[in-house]
Amino acid sequence: MFSGASSVNLDSKGRIAMPTRYRELLRVESEGKFVITVDIQSTCLLLYPIHEWHKIEAKLLLLSDTQQTERALKRLLLGHAHECEMDGNGRLLLPQTLRKYAGLEKHAMLVGQLNKFELWDESAWQQLIDESKQAITNENLASSERLSDFSL
Repeated sequence: MFSGASSVNLDSKGRIAMPTRYRELLRVESEGKFVITVDIQSTCLLLYPIHEWHKIEAKLLLLSDTQQTERALKRLLLGHAHECEMDGNGRLLLPQTLRKYAGLEKHAMLVGQLNKFELWDESAWQQLIDESKQAITNENLASSERLSDFSL
């Protein structure tokens, strides 16, 4: 499972280097293959190891092609889905359309989210962190049944 936030840079060709600590696991579990797509709730990209993407595909297959919201979800996730593979140096090439969607320039943050990664523009990530800290400060975690076990 993936966790932690890593600073990564995009090179002139739009590639990022996967942090070394994940490479071997990703090569073993998914042969270094990924599907990259958009996050429908945030301006970041989602990077799924191929075996995890197959689970998403199975869920999407169950959605309706006639119900407007379900069709829109499928259209966004599948329409932007791009399969790629880590090269010998552990790099992934990000398509221009996806880099544009997430506002990715040079500096980015790769954030482990258990079964996938999020890829954020570095400044957008910092802004999200600041907003998240403020939201947690303003929220009484004990009042939320699901979050009450997370008091540290």
